[in-house]
Amino acid sequence: MKKLIFLSLFLVSLTLTSQEKATLDYYLPSNTNYNKNIPTPESIIGHEVGEWHITHDKLVYYMQALAASSDRISIENRGETFEGRPLLLLTITAPKNHGKIEQIQKDHLSITKETGATQDVSNLPVVVYQGFSIHGNEPSGSNAALAYAYYLAAAEGDAIEKLLENTVILLDPSFNPDGLQRFAYWANTNKSSNLNPDNNDREYHEVWPGGRTNHYWFDMNRDWLPVQLPESRARIATFHKWMPNILTDHHEMGTNATFFFQPGEPDRVHPLTPKINQELTTEIATYHSKALDNIGSLYFSEENYDDYYYGKGSTFPDVNGGIGILFEQASSRGHIQESENGILTFPFTIKNQFTTALSTIEAAENMRVKLLLYQQQFYKDALTENSKNKTKTIIFGDAKDAAKSWHLAEILQRQKIKLHHLKSDAKINGKAFHKENSYVVPMNQRNSRLIKAMFEKRTTFTDSLFYDISAWTFPLAFNLDYTEVNSTANLGEEITALPTLSSSVGNLSNYAYVFEWNEYYTPKALNKILNKGIRAKVGEKPFSVEGNTYDYGSILIPVQNQKLNPEELHTFLKEVAQESYIDIISVGTGHTLGIDLGSGSFQALEKQEVAIIVGNGITSYDAGEIWHLFDQRYNINLTKLDTDYFSRTDLSRYTAIIMPNSYRGIDKAASEKLKMWVKNGGTLIGYRNTTKWLVKNEFINLKFKNDTLVAKDITYEQKQSFFGAQVTGGAIFEAKLDRSHPINFGYKNDVLPLFRNTNIYIEPNKSSYNNPIQYTSNPLLSGYISEEKLKLLSNSVPFQAQSLGRGKVIVFTDNTNFRAFWYGTNKLLMNAIFFSDML
Repeated sequence: MKKLIFLSLFLVSLTLTSQEKATLDYYLPSNTNYNKNIPTPESIIGHEVGEWHITHDKLVYYMQALAASSDRISIENRGETFEGRPLLLLTITAPKNHGKIEQIQKDHLSITKETGATQDVSNLPVVVYQGFSIHGNEPSGSNAALAYAYYLAAAEGDAIEKLLENTVILLDPSFNPDGLQRFAYWANTNKSSNLNPDNNDREYHEVWPGGRTNHYWFDMNRDWLPVQLPESRARIATFHKWMPNILTDHHEMGTNATFFFQPGEPDRVHPLTPKINQELTTEIATYHSKALDNIGSLYFSEENYDDYYYGKGSTFPDVNGGIGILFEQASSRGHIQESENGILTFPFTIKNQFTTALSTIEAAENMRVKLLLYQQQFYKDALTENSKNKTKTIIFGDAKDAAKSWHLAEILQRQKIKLHHLKSDAKINGKAFHKENSYVVPMNQRNSRLIKAMFEKRTTFTDSLFYDISAWTFPLAFNLDYTEVNSTANLGEEITALPTLSSSVGNLSNYAYVFEWNEYYTPKALNKILNKGIRAKVGEKPFSVEGNTYDYGSILIPVQNQKLNPEELHTFLKEVAQESYIDIISVGTGHTLGIDLGSGSFQALEKQEVAIIVGNGITSYDAGEIWHLFDQRYNINLTKLDTDYFSRTDLSRYTAIIMPNSYRGIDKAASEKLKMWVKNGGTLIGYRNTTKWLVKNEFINLKFKNDTLVAKDITYEQKQSFFGAQVTGGAIFEAKLDRSHPINFGYKNDVLPLFRNTNIYIEPNKSSYNNPIQYTSNPLLSGYISEEKLKLLSNSVPFQAQSLGRGKVIVFTDNTNFRAFWYGTNKLLMNAIFFSDML
């Protein structure tokens, strides 16, 4: 494929001076008439596009005003963000198309189905989904959406009329309302009347965590596949409702860059993406290059960015029969900033985004039939592949954890993947599947390529560099049993709607209640029980009582000497079970097979007060994932302690403090304060690079495996690739578990898939019982790791715990809460909190 790198003159200074206010004409194509009855952005929001950063509320007002004044636009609110902001979508097309929009949608979807394999597509409109600013502090996209929506509503003439007749445009003006609002506040409150391009100015250095992320500090451009966030769920529903031919994702990059559009690195395309996809992407790119040439913008293609991870907006369409397009604009990060390419103004960044939004729909119209035929052939080929595929069904589940299985099934249904019940309990390929906790995925369905992308394990690659993670195998992420089967014999009834997760509490007991720790939401249940002041204990060993067997970590709630009488306790536990989807069993005797219920092997549990260190020096993604886990999944209060005032905080009330991945740690005074708190009985839990900080500051004594790699026969040009190949950007590895250790309570298997994106390797402790989680000798399950790093990883340990005074220091070398969909290892953190006294 011929490399697409186009250079042209940087002419912004000829069209707009650094202090000059841009008018709407600056963005719009010349020689076009506009409908006077359509309100301009300024008439609604009170300022010109690019004069101030648009706040999300004003963006909403303008889009509503446009929809009210134009018969080309319909508008809908598809839900709300965590902060209650609407998730708007504008459907823009010719008025006559709006009159039959449901039929257009139906006809378009039909070409993705078996019955549409031979359908004539020549008269169908092409569908283009255009989304802006999924990273809130990359605002030129959403600001360009103002001018772009105005153009689509107000432009007059045969060209625009014909384009709208042939195109359905789904315009998502803000993929990330909460982040956009946060960043607009920052940029606007730090703006000077005399625009200051000095990049040392406060305007260009937003405070932690910045506006890139959503409310819980997630990078939402990694959530297209897992769909764990409300913003993602809205846009994925829209995607599957329409199955667009093109989806564009407007971003920003460093100030000293220029403008990027896809295709990306040609050797970093996922193998499930058809080659013709990249050919069509290249053809679309010619429209962008021509448009940017006309306004004098520098740009590049086929560098830096790739099409591998399907969880990004620009890659997700590629496994769904569409074309994903990433745009990256050099960012002014405020209103005006010095750059290597001269003074970069905010209006110019908006103009580039506007220009490529227009070039996209021009390409879509001119390539309409070609794009529709490609989509049709994509699904036709998928069905052909299915008939040749040895795997007929995939079965997944967990005999002791219905919730984890249910949540993976929920993701699959959001991705419009058909699911069936398991016909009956079965043992397949050495794994036991229970009908009520298992699901069957038939491969003979339209989204079979998407299924492969979500379930496959891949360990060989054509390139050793990745822009994002190299593995995301969902049943491994959920730590579920799963197997591929070459028949449909276990296929039960199709599931049209997922059943509600069940719960139960046994009859009123005057002795005790017990529940196993295996279910995903047991930490939520235990936290509510302890917060109520109810005494609870955890069993260090398995036991059996009244015909039921209980594993390591089962929770015992005695009835006597509680603050609630037996009837009140029973009623309360019903509420706990319903909210946490667990079964609580009543028992009438303390005599068991194994440890009796009065044994000293039941350890009393205490109410936990947990804090997390956030702020400068802490990776906001990691901190946000933990905050989300506590707040959204387990209903556990989590106090966020900022590094700015940490040294002045009274820590005595906290039983546990979490220190997420830290690239700088905390200062000396705060470090000593934290150490004294641990010595007085606190539990400190550190993640990823914090591990090395804790060793350096003598919180814990660990020995690391040393990396002795030397670059030999490597040229300067090859240097970046050489060291890039040593990055473990995100892969999955197998660890063996000592299930009797409290950190592993609740895990039924003796192996566990772990996600890893660090190069930290801890030597095992000399005492084997202090290595309850240890990588196997051949640990790679899925993804990329260099041979050198794999050797270091083998038999190393990702977890260690040591005493410091009366307290504990616990470390995890990797993220157990990755992107909110790594359900399988969430419980490790909960075990570290609730059972720390036993470690």
